[in-house]
Amino acid sequence: MRIKRFSLALVLASLLPACTQTGEPRMDESRGPNLAFAKIVDLSHTFDAETVYWPTSPSSFELEELHKGTTEAGFFYSANTFSAPEHGGTHLDAPIHFAEGAWTTDQIPLDRLIGPAVVIDASARASLDRDYLLTAADMRAWETEHGTIPQASIVLLYTGWSKRWPDRLSYLGDDTPGDAAHLHFPGYGEDAARLLAHERKAAVVGIDTASIDHGQSRYFLAHQALAAANVPALENVANLDQLPPTGAWVVALPMKIGSGSGGPVRIAAFVP
Repeated sequence: MRIKRFSLALVLASLLPACTQTGEPRMDESRGPNLAFAKIVDLSHTFDAETVYWPTSPSSFELEELHKGTTEAGFFYSANTFSAPEHGGTHLDAPIHFAEGAWTTDQIPLDRLIGPAVVIDASARASLDRDYLLTAADMRAWETEHGTIPQASIVLLYTGWSKRWPDRLSYLGDDTPGDAAHLHFPGYGEDAARLLAHERKAAVVGIDTASIDHGQSRYFLAHQALAAANVPALENVANLDQLPPTGAWVVALPMKIGSGSGGPVRIAAFVP
């Protein structure tokens, strides 16, 4: 799908340069895609009865129909009620999720959630090792080919795991209800997370698995490192194989839950 309505392009084009609330260094906007002609890629899985949640989650996504049909006045009307945990499906982890006193979902500045994307393809290594951890050395090797990750980038790790969605056994490595001790999927190593948080000063870090930490993690060191630096995380991201290593722009806006530790997020990428 390509944007054909220049009004939308103008709105987004005017929004991006204005997003400087925190004064964080940002990639030169002139290097972003022409939004009037960019391809839009949906990076979110649909929320429905098949949505994958952490095995210990007390509930999942539930949609209840309130009304669907013709009203007494003669017009069609549809309305539902839904409920869902904050963490499940394509969602954002606010820093408060793993760092006391850090930003809650509603406190994350918008300029952190809109910006240039960097996509690191680790799918080949992950296919050989389902417990693969991205290391700082792996990242520097990627930078040798693609250039140093610019500050304030939205960094996304593509492992190929989104192709397993929504098969819980394949996606999580284990589908035992209430038991998270036997999960297997790739993630970020602690040294990679610290490099992104402190040296590359990433705006957001994301992945196409159920957690930025690998499935066998017990201390969630990547979460801890990023959250302590007020870096939000995106999990269960979809369609990263449709993005180039650099050059795309991402808009990742979660539900603005007051005092929230995360929330469902619709992520769109604009690819030149």
